[in-house]
Amino acid sequence: METTMTNQEKQECCEPKGKNAHVNTGASGAVYGLGLIGAAIYFIGTAGSFWAGVLGFLKAIIWPVFLVLKAFQSLG
Repeated sequence: METTMTNQEKQECCEPKGKNAHVNTGASGAVYGLGLIGAAIYFIGTAGSFWAGVLGFLKAIIWPVFLVLKAFQSLG
């Protein structure tokens, strides 16, 4: 049996609840963006060749992975 939802029902179902549901959406994007720029400058600046710079840029895109990995390693 197939059930269909109206657009209003879908919107009510899927949007965050509460008055502060959308407070931190812009801040987390800004932190990631600044981290991306800083990581790209660091990794590309320390690269010894063009392809090491390309790899550095790819590392800069996924810098949160390195941050979480180091945090978990320090926690033991």
